[in-house]
Amino acid sequence: MHDEVNELIALRKGSDKAFEVIYKRYAGKLYNFVMTLSHGDRYTSEEIVQSAFIKLWEVREQIDIEKSVHSYLSVIAKNMLLNKLQRQTIEYLYQEFILREQPTSDTTTEREIDRKWLADFVDELIEQLPPSRKKIFILSRKDDLSTRQIAEIMHISVSTVETQLSLATRFMRRELEKNYDKLFVISLLLLI
Repeated sequence: MHDEVNELIALRKGSDKAFEVIYKRYAGKLYNFVMTLSHGDRYTSEEIVQSAFIKLWEVREQIDIEKSVHSYLSVIAKNMLLNKLQRQTIEYLYQEFILREQPTSDTTTEREIDRKWLADFVDELIEQLPPSRKKIFILSRKDDLSTRQIAEIMHISVSTVETQLSLATRFMRRELEKNYDKLFVISLLLLI
């Protein structure tokens, strides 16, 4: 317990080494926990574990060193999984609605134009990332590689990959929020 407190103190100060030690200690346990909750969905489990550790890094300065890291990560992972399942359910219901309604070709064309605009906009944002961050982001989000696989390919630590993904995601979110009105309109059109 004393070692964990020292690691949390170091993590709060931004220590990559402490993060890596915590990752190695809890990633396997967290993966097994998420595998159980997701009924054996390996891809989702890996994605949730990566996201939970990214979240841990993002909020490291607010971590309560008196509380269990494993419990903290488990709550984060459980909430992320529930959010993902909720999004999947909404997407499924939306697809079912679209299939039932069979929209006119004009509406379909408008939706395709809006989807293309959004995809092009996201591609433009990716191009603005620094070269190594861009490569990490593409390997993660488009090629669906795990942080461990990316670290091996790029010869960097897993925690560096996670930090770079967090920074890229934060940049993307910030830029998308600047264009919120357009995105809000598109999302409404997609739900109609």
